[in-house]
Amino acid sequence: MSQDKSREFLHSGNDKDKFKFFFKATLLQQVNELLETIRDQLNNADSVVQELEKSIKPVMRELDELREKIKNMEHIEEIAHDIDNLKKKLAWSWVYEVDQQIEEQTVRLQKLKERIPACQERIDRNTVVIDDLKKELTEKEELVRSLGDKTHEVTNMKKSMEDNIAEVVKLKIELEAEHERGTRTLEKMNGRLKQMQAQLRDFQMQHMQFTQAEASQIEEDMQNIQRDIDYLDSNVTRLREEEKEFSEELSGIQKSISDIAKEIAESDKRILQLKSHMDGLQQRQSNTVTAFGGQKVLKLLQLIESNHGRFKSPPIGPIGAHLQLASESWSVAVDCACGGLLDAFIVSCHKDLQVLRECAGRVYYNNLRIIVYDFTRQRLVIPDGSLPTTEHPTVLSVIQSENHTVLNVLVDQGHAERQVLVRDYEVGKSVAFDHRMRNIKEVYTSDGFRMFSRGSVQTILPPNKRPRPERWCSSPAEKIAELKNEADGIQRTISEKNAQRRKLVNDRSNLEQKIANLKRKREPEERHLMNKKVQLEDAKRATAENNRHAAVDTTELEEDIKEEKNNIEQRELSLQKTNVKLSAALREVNDRRMAFKTFMDSVNEERLHFSSANDELDLVKRKIDAAQQEKTHYEGVMTTKVLPDIKTAEAEYADLQQRRQEYFKKASIICSESDMEALSHVAGSTPEQLSAKINRLKQRFDQESRKIC
Repeated sequence: MSQDKSREFLHSGNDKDKFKFFFKATLLQQVNELLETIRDQLNNADSVVQELEKSIKPVMRELDELREKIKNMEHIEEIAHDIDNLKKKLAWSWVYEVDQQIEEQTVRLQKLKERIPACQERIDRNTVVIDDLKKELTEKEELVRSLGDKTHEVTNMKKSMEDNIAEVVKLKIELEAEHERGTRTLEKMNGRLKQMQAQLRDFQMQHMQFTQAEASQIEEDMQNIQRDIDYLDSNVTRLREEEKEFSEELSGIQKSISDIAKEIAESDKRILQLKSHMDGLQQRQSNTVTAFGGQKVLKLLQLIESNHGRFKSPPIGPIGAHLQLASESWSVAVDCACGGLLDAFIVSCHKDLQVLRECAGRVYYNNLRIIVYDFTRQRLVIPDGSLPTTEHPTVLSVIQSENHTVLNVLVDQGHAERQVLVRDYEVGKSVAFDHRMRNIKEVYTSDGFRMFSRGSVQTILPPNKRPRPERWCSSPAEKIAELKNEADGIQRTISEKNAQRRKLVNDRSNLEQKIANLKRKREPEERHLMNKKVQLEDAKRATAENNRHAAVDTTELEEDIKEEKNNIEQRELSLQKTNVKLSAALREVNDRRMAFKTFMDSVNEERLHFSSANDELDLVKRKIDAAQQEKTHYEGVMTTKVLPDIKTAEAEYADLQQRRQEYFKKASIICSESDMEALSHVAGSTPEQLSAKINRLKQRFDQESRKIC
């Protein structure tokens, strides 16, 4: 450092200047500048190097690609070389495989040819056996034929002997039957003889015992029996008449009881009707509407009132509540004529019908009849020509209503203008059937009978079983009192009838007891009477029999006995002759059976020989068949298996030889066999394995070739 610099350094005022002075005086600044220059040069060199590297990168890539291609080409050439070697191996492997097949076929052909002598030996041996057996068969057949001839002769002899024995046995059976018949006949004859002898003794004994005193006693007994019969007959007749009278009286009482029971039943039924009428009148007394539908109609009317806004026009009903009768005497007739309409309601349209049906369902009035009718229609005017030509009233003429719609419905729906009302049954028949008046549909009597005719058919229907005339009553209280009085009167009548019935029942019981007592008395008397009559008949028969026996002559009976004895002697003589013949026949049967037994013993021995010969013959035949089958089997084996197999094997051997020459020729063209000796693993590889390797290498070759391209 120079002095100037040193002074400047020393006299500098601050540390920064001192440091700059120090930095400059020690040449550190120069070194720093030099380092910066070097850094710039290095940076420039790096940039140059990078530019050079960038410029040589394509060349390097091409070089790498070329190296890769060279490597692939070397690999491809190696694969191609391997493929060529494998093709050579494949060509010669076919040759070696055919050589192996030829060796195997040679061994197989040798084995097949070795089977020919064995089969032929079996065939020859069976041929010899068959010839020997045929000779033996001829001998056996000759023996069996001779034995068969003997058997035929023996059979004829046996049949002849059996026929002789059967003939003798038949004769013996006939003699036995004749002997048995003779014995039975003799027994019968002896029985008849004994009967005749006993009869003769009985006649003689009866003749000796029968006396005049006994005859008188029998006559007296018969008179006593007759007197008893007369007395018993009078008693039985008297008892029967009394029983008949009581039975007739009992029938009358039973009829009276039955009539009273019917009257009581009718009265009970009438009381029930009256009570029903009174109940209806009481309901009508409380509310007249209930007569036409009961409590349900009240509920329905209340519901209609609460739903009046839903109706186009208020329904009219029940129809009966809007009617009045001109006379209560027609109440039953009108109720029968219009009964179905009186409980009905009338509405003006179908919508009102549905609403009313809904209301009826809500009060459980399910069978309500609803009629749709035009309320604006005026009262119907019925021409005189459409009315019945009679002075009797009609339903329309005896009813009144302030509502013309109700009357119109009765005319349209019920034909009220054509329903005629009459007082009694006879008048009704006259009006309905006799006069044939026009415009009459039906005729109703005041008590409810309905009459009408349709063409030639006349119909009369009885009153309704449950009429409801109380529905038309104008003064229910009076009617109830009247009906109650009537019911009380009927009840008193029923009490009187019950008292009468009880008395009649007691009388019936007494009569039944009397009839039973008479019957108990009559039946023993009748049995006693029958016994007496039987005794009288027996006595009469005994008397007649005694008289007949006393007058019988026994001479004829004695002659019959003598004749029967002669017949018995003749029958005994004939039976002895039959016994002699039967003994001779028995001896003949025994002798012939012994001879037949001896003959059959000899026949059985011959039969055993014949059976043995047949068995031996069958055995020889079976042996011949077995030998023939075995021979045929081996001939078949020779024909169908051995020789064809040999021919097939020889053909296959020739084919293999030809194929070997072809394969050898082709393989020699590809490469010589000496060149193949340098290649290893040829003999151990099959053509299929080599072909598979070649295919795999070809695939790799193609893949590598595509990579290069």
